[in-house]
Amino acid sequence: MVTFTVHEPPAPPADRIDRADALQFVKDGFSWLTALFPLLGFAQQSLWLAAAGYAVALAGLGALLNALAVDPAWIALLVTALNIYLGFELSTVKRWTLDQGGWRTLGTVTGRSIAECERRFMESWLPAQPAVTTQRDGQGTSLPFGANR
Repeated sequence: MVTFTVHEPPAPPADRIDRADALQFVKDGFSWLTALFPLLGFAQQSLWLAAAGYAVALAGLGALLNALAVDPAWIALLVTALNIYLGFELSTVKRWTLDQGGWRTLGTVTGRSIAECERRFMESWLPAQPAVTTQRDGQGTSLPFGANR
C-alpha cells in the first residue's frame, strides 16, 4: 500500500476538471533514488534549491572534515548516513516546498497504486466541487458560462 498527500495550487482554476488536473500527489515513503543519488532524487522532484543546498552542504562538510583530518572512512559513513536520511525525508522536503509556495494540502489517500489513489481521491473530492462550465470568446479566452465581454 502506498500513501499520497494531495496538494492544490495557490490560485486553482474555477472549473473543477481543470482544478483536479492541477492537483499534485506527493508519495509518502522512502526514495531509493534519493538515498543512492541525492542530486538525481531532488532533480526528479524538481527540488532545485534543495539540490543546490545539498551540494553546498556536502562540499562544506567535506572541506570541514578534511580540515579536521577525519579519516575518509568516517566521512564516507557520514555521507552515506546523510543520504539515507534524505531518502526518508524527500517527501517531507517536497511537501514543505509546496507549502512555502502557497499550495494547500487537501488530504491524504492510500491505495495499491497512484492510479487507485487518484481514483479514490477524485471519487470523494470531485462531487463536492462546484461545476463551472466555460465558453470561449472570439479571442480564445475562457469566460464563465453566460458572461459577455
